[in-house]
Amino acid sequence: MELIPGLLQTADYYRAYLATQPTSYSAAEIDRKIAFRMARQERMLQDETRKLSFVLNEASLRWAAAAASAGPQAQLKRLIELSQLPHLTLRILPFGAAMHAGMGGGFVILSFTPPDPDVVYIENEVSGLYLEEPADIDRYNLVYDHIAAKALNPGQSRSFIAKLGKEAP
Repeated sequence: MELIPGLLQTADYYRAYLATQPTSYSAAEIDRKIAFRMARQERMLQDETRKLSFVLNEASLRWAAAAASAGPQAQLKRLIELSQLPHLTLRILPFGAAMHAGMGGGFVILSFTPPDPDVVYIENEVSGLYLEEPADIDRYNLVYDHIAAKALNPGQSRSFIAKLGKEAP
């Protein structure tokens, strides 16, 4: 949960993240990765029939504010803009929420129209894992509900991000 999800990242944020990786990517590879991510983001965000819900922890926002080469406000401003989309819900889990069920790592729940089953996607450094067993899906839905219950509501989350942007160096 410390990384802003790919669908919400700016190109500069993703570039800064790639620069931290121990694998040496060529400039062309970095540009290709960024172009792919931005194209995927555009396709996903333009489809207003797709409901998107995100819970980000405060640490991910603070890393974003500290790391972006285009200035700390760029990624935070992008999050505020995206949070105003009618089909996207963005909530922040502040440090004050203490320990929570999602501390094991980030995940994405992909919900489909029946009869297609829901899927949980877990991304790591080298690949992604799709969980399709109903018990796994149920477990991650419970984890999400637990996290969302501790998170700020969408309006409070926007205010929190804006305040953090003003505090950034």
